[in-house]
Order: sequence, then C-alpha cells, then structure tokens
Amino acid sequence: MSRGKTSPKTPLRKCVGCGEMKAKAELVRIVRAPGGGFEIDHTGKRAGRGAYVCALAACAAKAQKSKGFERSYKGGFPKEIYAQLQYADPAEVE
Repeated sequence: MSRGKTSPKTPLRKCVGCGEMKAKAELVRIVRAPGGGFEIDHTGKRAGRGAYVCALAACAAKAQKSKGFERSYKGGFPKEIYAQLQYADPAEVE
C-alpha cells in the first residue's frame, strides 16, 4: 500500500511583537551569539538563541513596548537593535 506524497511542513515561529504564528521565512530573526552580543540574522542559521519579529515597524514597536525580546532572552536587550529594525509598514506605503 502506497502512502503517497506528503507536503513538507512549513516551520512556524511566533512573533514577539504581535504574538502571531507565521512562517519562519516571513519573520526577522534576532540572535544572541554565544559570546553575548546581539545581531540581526538575515540567514536564519547563525549559532545562538534566536527570537523572531515580523518585518513591520508596528511589530517592532509592540515588541519594544511589551519587552518581548527581554522576556525571550531572560535579560537585557540593546536598544540599538530596535533602531536597526526600521522596516516600511505596507499600510504606510499605500
């Protein structure tokens, strides 16, 4: 008996800003490297603890206000990373 082909599962991650589950490819990963520094991981494959946020300015603002990254990393989070998360909101472009 043949099982047939199954579609590959899409990995889902939760945005620390809005709290929605989205495809991993749609989110921006912020990684805390083993040395303790934070950086934006554009490849999604760097070593270290990662947290995800939507590529929207509104979600980055919600994450900052609710201290979403601080909770994810169980400690401090640099404000410089928030400054680097400057993305155009699709609603503002129209």
